[in-house]
Amino acid sequence: MSKLDKKSVMQLNIDRLIAYFNGVNALAEALQHYYPEDAVSAAAIYKWRKRGSLPLNQLQKIILMAEKQGKPIDINVFMRHNHTTPEKIKMTSTNNRVIIFDTTLRDGEQSPGAAMTKEEKIRIARQLEKLGVDVIEAGFAAASEGDFDAIHSIAEVIQHATVCSLCRANERDVRKAGEAIAPASKKRIHTFIATSPLHMEHKLRMKPQEVKEAAVKAVKIAREYTDDVEFSCEDALRSDLNFLAEVCQAVIEAGATTINIPDTVGYAIPFQTEVFFRELIQKTPNSDKVIWSAHCHNDLGLAVSNSLAAVIGGARQVECTINGLGERAGNASLEEVVMALKTRHDVFNLETGIDTTQIVPTSKMVSTITGYPIQPNKAIVGANAFAHESGIHQDGVLKCRETYEIMSAESVGWSNNRLTLGKLSGRNAFRTKLQELGIELGSEEALNSAFARFKELADKKREIFDEDLHALVSDELVSRAPDRYKYVSLCIHSETGEEPTAEIVFNTDGEEKRASSHGSGPIDAVFKAIESKVNSSADLQLYSVNAITAGPESQGEVTVRLSREGYIVNGQGADTDILVASAKAYLSALNKLEESPRIKAQGVI
Repeated sequence: MSKLDKKSVMQLNIDRLIAYFNGVNALAEALQHYYPEDAVSAAAIYKWRKRGSLPLNQLQKIILMAEKQGKPIDINVFMRHNHTTPEKIKMTSTNNRVIIFDTTLRDGEQSPGAAMTKEEKIRIARQLEKLGVDVIEAGFAAASEGDFDAIHSIAEVIQHATVCSLCRANERDVRKAGEAIAPASKKRIHTFIATSPLHMEHKLRMKPQEVKEAAVKAVKIAREYTDDVEFSCEDALRSDLNFLAEVCQAVIEAGATTINIPDTVGYAIPFQTEVFFRELIQKTPNSDKVIWSAHCHNDLGLAVSNSLAAVIGGARQVECTINGLGERAGNASLEEVVMALKTRHDVFNLETGIDTTQIVPTSKMVSTITGYPIQPNKAIVGANAFAHESGIHQDGVLKCRETYEIMSAESVGWSNNRLTLGKLSGRNAFRTKLQELGIELGSEEALNSAFARFKELADKKREIFDEDLHALVSDELVSRAPDRYKYVSLCIHSETGEEPTAEIVFNTDGEEKRASSHGSGPIDAVFKAIESKVNSSADLQLYSVNAITAGPESQGEVTVRLSREGYIVNGQGADTDILVASAKAYLSALNKLEESPRIKAQGVI
């Protein structure tokens, strides 16, 4: 804007302008410092915000003050968008490709009870590659030998995506990560340390200079293993901006190629996030030599909004998870970020490498494996996402889909024709379909066993869908794992007015156990019968059952969440009989309780 006038002042986004100077009080103090003879009070600035405009002479003073502070502002950035003819948002970066960094296998797995086996992680990693994600964060190598092994195995099978391991900023963790990703054709080490005053003082008990030195050292060690090194400033959005820029400059000089700015506790507000990214990138020397990244948590329900705001502010990588899975309230949802960028291309003018038709299949796979159901009204992947109850809406959609749908169900992978196999399908057709779904069982013996289960299911259920096969394979992998408890058979007696009875047979370390019990209902009777032999002392925290597909013949997928001494696990089971599925799910959860809890990173990125 070459000339300021009253009309242009009326088009300003006052909230965004105030946020650029870190709020009302900070702006008032800055104006007092630079213009003591003509100071503006905080009360006056609040009035500007309330009426949505400010005097032209005050705007001119603010622009001059910003130049004196060494952070000149482009007034166009603070203009309200014209809603009749949408404008492209002015981006800090000229790069129009957004890297999608998926952390479902690392941060997503930190959801209570969402731990996955190595085989399950490999299945999800293959599907993520099929989806088109750029970077797969496969885990935290220093957490356990199991995590290390899973990352190493994923690094061996993934061909196109970059395989990444998280590590704390210490030598042992970094070297462990480097060894875990060694087989990958494209590999990355992601190291981090906290930079906020709160974390440095109370968690790390380190001085700012010590934090900076640890960060630089970690990056230099990581460079011994790969040229692709990402550094994260944990709790960045609550860090001092000048110190943050200093740390970022130091790690760039040390060899970092991506700088991640996480909103670790989901505290940020979108318009502040945009300004924060712009200012940090501007303050950091050599900022153009790295990719800037955002990783937002959803504690206030703003993870996706904050991620998109960061992109407007200059980020060109977004870290996210399938279904928004993650610690506490979760992470930014990959499917929502990607479809926002695609659907509102008129606003963002940015691209990703995601094959959006693979979004729903990936979402369902992750839900099945982790035992976290997808809420029906979840954007993009929820069962109701493209359902219309209102008669007016239905009429509009039938006449012209665009009246009430901003994207097509097919564009994200929903399909009305998901029928895959039937009772007469042969072994080769079964094998081919599993390969199409990204499922590899590893041996002929495993394939034969899974095919036998498929035939059993086809006898009970005439139509077999993709979701049935995912559930069947998950159940098969559980049954073949060297677990302590394995389901054999179940007999239930339940009659109105009578107390239900359950008789169950299961193996414990290869020894057959028989147990029976009464209960307030058949499920209660099953669980009490199992506990009469196991005596696990676990608390049942959650029990849920979902139909895998539509129709009365659908398999029931049961999730059981157990807790013991603070350790939480999820168990899953699937069967056309939900009582059998419940028994399998309970035994699955008991098997996971037998495993040792893994250590977590110092904090949550």
